[in-house]
Amino acid sequence: MNEKYNVYLVSDSTGETLDRIFLSLKSQFANFNYEKKEFAFVRTEQQIDKIIIECNKIENCLILYTIVETKLAKYIASVSERNNVPCFGILGNLILSFSKLLNQKAIHKPSAQHVLDEDYYKRIEAIQFTMAHDDGKKVDDINNSDVILLGVSRTSKTPTSIYLANRGYKTVNIPLVLDQKIPDGLEVNKKSCIIGLIAAPERLADIRRNRVAIMKDHKLKEYTDLKFIKEEIENSKKLFKRNNWPIIDVTRRSVEETAASILKIIEIKKNK
Repeated sequence: MNEKYNVYLVSDSTGETLDRIFLSLKSQFANFNYEKKEFAFVRTEQQIDKIIIECNKIENCLILYTIVETKLAKYIASVSERNNVPCFGILGNLILSFSKLLNQKAIHKPSAQHVLDEDYYKRIEAIQFTMAHDDGKKVDDINNSDVILLGVSRTSKTPTSIYLANRGYKTVNIPLVLDQKIPDGLEVNKKSCIIGLIAAPERLADIRRNRVAIMKDHKLKEYTDLKFIKEEIENSKKLFKRNNWPIIDVTRRSVEETAASILKIIEIKKNK
């Protein structure tokens, strides 16, 4: 039986960056049994002392930290070493290497990435636009969008749209329903990056059955019928191919992977 580790994520900011790094790290180990505890806005030696005291009370503790203030970063490293607590700084060596490469001193300011600059307000605007245009709502101004996603029900349109919005892209998602027309002007839209999402019918059938079970609405037989779903997918493929819209199969993709493919398509479109 594998040992269980107590992973302490210590950050001088929100902890979002560290959490994402840990997510990538743990995905590389199939048998990593752990319990995670997060500490955000850690900016004093007293806060670090409390964390170390807690670590000393339990077994198999390890610390991952993102602390950019040099003195405090050295403190958590030294006090962890004295107490035999494995401790790993995530940004320290990278900041130092960049500093040498750019030949300039880093500012070592916590939360420096969370500034209210132009990019921040662009993301907020994109999120508001995307939420207002979710699931085919408000299609009169979709030509103002950066990205338009089309697909039948349960092809991850909404979560992918929200992810793209957080990257600053105004995104519209439009559900495709049999015998229902797509919005006027969509087929001649050259401004937005229009992308079709598809998935394996069998996978969609499973997802939809789970959805119906949660909703406790068993009248939606056609919605979960495999034959009906196959027809939906084939019709959507024909629509995408007829308009020369790129197609992404989301069957075995996470939202992040789908979004990464979309960003690549946007880049190719820009460089044409």
